[in-house]
Amino acid sequence: MFTLLEFFQPETLEDAYNKLVARKTNTILGGCAFLKMGSKRIGTGIDLSKLNLNYINETDNYIEIGASTTFRDIETNEALNNYFNGVLKEAVKDIIGVQFRNMVTVGASVYSKYGFSDFITALLALDTEVELYKGGRLSLQDFLIKPYEKDILTKIYIKKNERKASYKSLRNSKSDYPILNVTVSKLNDDFKIVVGARPATAKISIDASKFLSQEGFSETSLNKALDIMSSELIFGTNMRATYEYRQAISKVLVKRAIMEVIKC
Repeated sequence: MFTLLEFFQPETLEDAYNKLVARKTNTILGGCAFLKMGSKRIGTGIDLSKLNLNYINETDNYIEIGASTTFRDIETNEALNNYFNGVLKEAVKDIIGVQFRNMVTVGASVYSKYGFSDFITALLALDTEVELYKGGRLSLQDFLIKPYEKDILTKIYIKKNERKASYKSLRNSKSDYPILNVTVSKLNDDFKIVVGARPATAKISIDASKFLSQEGFSETSLNKALDIMSSELIFGTNMRATYEYRQAISKVLVKRAIMEVIKC
């Protein structure tokens, strides 16, 4: 269980940011689902609930998701799940349980760059950008490799297009953390192959995606792309699986996702 020395509910994002950077131990509070599992000592906990960041909106070109939107909101939003084969719903629907998904927020999950995140793996296969209060707007791919600095993730943008996507994962039990998760998407001839829970943060297999996009789909090109992906990405060992197992199973899951996207 985490402990707070102070609690603060800002009226503006500027107030929230100023409080955040005022002390090293000050922290933005999301749904606190994962904080409750640790023993972190927080100076000031900053609650963004008064800033109206819980929304899913459509514009002409983007779907905009506010930072305080919960995974349950993602799972149940009909408009959102009409896009991308409902891949975001598929990515979050088995995370722990409904009560847990009612607490976990989009902003906290993405900003924390969790290695086990199913949601990040799905977002990365789409055309996704994030907006930071100080850092501005940048692609999710660039954000994930950006060095850590204190900021507030306020919004996510997903480009509205005809990209089709498929999410797959392997778990010891349905509601457990993933041993490995993958998402493959396709827009015209452009493939994106993403692997997460390696156990590091999700990453695009750039070389494999480029190869499959250029060569087109065939049994030969598929097998070659799988070989490229498994050697390009770095897999690790933890209590859930060895790197050898993750590397081997990545080919199985990515192949299933590619086949599903092709059928779309």
